Amino acid sequence: MTLSFYSLLMWALQPLLRRKLQRRGQDEAGYWHAIEERFGHYTQAATKGGYVWVHAVSLGETRAAAVLLQALRAADPHIRILLTHGTATGRAQGLSLLQDGDVQVWQPWDTPAVVQRFLTHFQPRVGIIFETELWPNWVAQCRQANVPLVLVNARMSEKSKRQAQRLSWLSRPAYQGLSAVLAQTPADAARLRSLGAPVTGVLGNIKFDAQPDATQLAQALLWKQRLHRPVVLLASAREGEEVMWLDTLQALKDMVDDQHAHIHAVHWMVVPRHPQRFDEVAALITQRGWNLSRRSTWADGPLPQDDGDTIWLGDSLGEMALYYGLSDAALLGGSFAPLGGQNLIEATACGCPVIMGPHTFNFTQAAQLAEDAGAALRVDDMAQAVTTTLQMVNFGPDESAHVQACMSFSQAHRGAAQRTVQALLPYLASN
Repeated sequence: MTLSFYSLLMWALQPLLRRKLQRRGQDEAGYWHAIEERFGHYTQAATKGGYVWVHAVSLGETRAAAVLLQALRAADPHIRILLTHGTATGRAQGLSLLQDGDVQVWQPWDTPAVVQRFLTHFQPRVGIIFETELWPNWVAQCRQANVPLVLVNARMSEKSKRQAQRLSWLSRPAYQGLSAVLAQTPADAARLRSLGAPVTGVLGNIKFDAQPDATQLAQALLWKQRLHRPVVLLASAREGEEVMWLDTLQALKDMVDDQHAHIHAVHWMVVPRHPQRFDEVAALITQRGWNLSRRSTWADGPLPQDDGDTIWLGDSLGEMALYYGLSDAALLGGSFAPLGGQNLIEATACGCPVIMGPHTFNFTQAAQLAEDAGAALRVDDMAQAVTTTLQMVNFGPDESAHVQACMSFSQAHRGAAQRTVQALLPYLASN
């Protein structure tokens, strides 16, 4: 098999992509915006080039990109950014990162013709891709156009490596064609090298350099002072995990011992990972017989003395610092179903200890480091997570010890953004 076969397949899939975007747009209107950009047709005037192309596919990568962009602008205040995304949440978050002279568009669909139109129109001098997002025609066309392409904050799980090896005829030339790869950890570097990637540095995780929103943390502290019970958050929950969680809470409520009192001794809150699921999760909560309080209805914070059968739903975007700041502990979404976990770094930066399930293969080292530092605890399943958290927030050690462990963990691993900028300087200076 060859790149030509892959390109033909991607060309044939374009009508299916259009239909998929139309369906996704019914839940998230952002997917209806500027659909033609995905196929290399732009309303922005053609430029003389000079852009630094930064690709952050979704919300997590865009938050990491925000940290790197701040460091890049400090190194070169006149830099112009071409920011691309694949998801509506990533694009919405990325809008706040733009300055005069910057451009934001959808990522180009991976066919030779579309990528050529993208590169010809914007003429980037370098491409910077975050974490895992690699498309074969991006690499091939950038090499043909003499545009260096660098994979930064790169990570590679064992599962992803096995998948890439099964398609080595396609993945190996793509990894080999990159100008450089800057890995998060030695383990990531080893897996990437096994696929032919030119790993030139192991620089740590840029997400450690992100500073939580100080305004949101201050607001959370104000609201928290009015509460009489601890807050336990199910953070960035993925589909199926809310059911596990609600089943566990119901089972504990039905027990005829003091666990019933423990259930009502905390405020329970959930923030789904994907905003299109807010209404679905709200319906699930009420169908299970719980009262519901939605963040979108709070005029001045949650009611401090609601009954013990009320669950709070965080149905807003861009407020994770508020939710973590309000919480005494967080259950890590994506880690209780075999989905690889979500990023726990933001929680610990806000001083919120994390309870994580068995599935953290997307963030293996960060999870292990957090556990070693006492900023996170590992459990076997959702039931153990709930009972462990109840014990911790009601009868565990002094809360300040948990907070200090989180802060120390976050502080110890900062600096990757500056190291990444230094590694990128030769690519920025040579164009």
